[in-house]
Amino acid sequence: MTREQYILATQQNNLPRAENAQLYPVGIYGWRKRCLYFFVLLLLVTMIVNLAMTIWILKVMNFTVDGMGNLRVTKKGIRLEGISEFLLPLYVKEIHSRKDSPLVLQSDRNVTVNARNHMGQLTGQLTVGTEGAVFGHSVETPHIRAEPSQDLRLESPTRSLIMEAPRGVQVSAAAGDFKAACRKELHLQSTEGEIFLNADQIRLGNLPTGSFSSSSPSPSNSRQTVYELCVCPNGKLYLSPAGLGSTCQSSSNICLWS
Repeated sequence: MTREQYILATQQNNLPRAENAQLYPVGIYGWRKRCLYFFVLLLLVTMIVNLAMTIWILKVMNFTVDGMGNLRVTKKGIRLEGISEFLLPLYVKEIHSRKDSPLVLQSDRNVTVNARNHMGQLTGQLTVGTEGAVFGHSVETPHIRAEPSQDLRLESPTRSLIMEAPRGVQVSAAAGDFKAACRKELHLQSTEGEIFLNADQIRLGNLPTGSFSSSSPSPSNSRQTVYELCVCPNGKLYLSPAGLGSTCQSSSNICLWS
């Protein structure tokens, strides 16, 4: 036996025997491995479904870098095109329509626009319904007109209707008649100027007719066709049958009972 063979044989005898050594497998096996694969597969399917739903929502809602749907975000504000519906209150500073296009606000019932101050108190209100437009407070506008072939009516059912302007109020009817009617009294008042009536014919209808006193000259027995317009001290007008002289009397029954 050579020296090398002796050393090799001696080393093999000194090595411990591993026949009885217990082996421990490394990794996941059995039902645990199947459960892990199942959860990984479920997670992958969920991610694919979420990605598909996200793409579908972006497509349906028309999301872009500028906004979504008919809503566009610009440097000047928000631009809304088409038909839109708001379920909650909308707070904006200004609302503009497209150029050369009207702005339409539509509702199944009334449309109400409120104006409030910094304390939240109501300072102005506009309500549009089937009967027209109702203003809760004063209205300032340069022009009021009705639709073509429609009448324009300004009405205050329970209070007065006042029109004021620092440089005058002008009401004109270019192609028709102008009528002012009231139930009680109609006042035309000018504090610093005059009331000027300029027309081809000025008619005062339904004026009462006064009577003569014994000292008044009696008119002719023929049918009276000419009358004199008289003014009472309180400003009331009445008609008196015309005679040779003036038949107006401050003691007329019209003036006494007015």
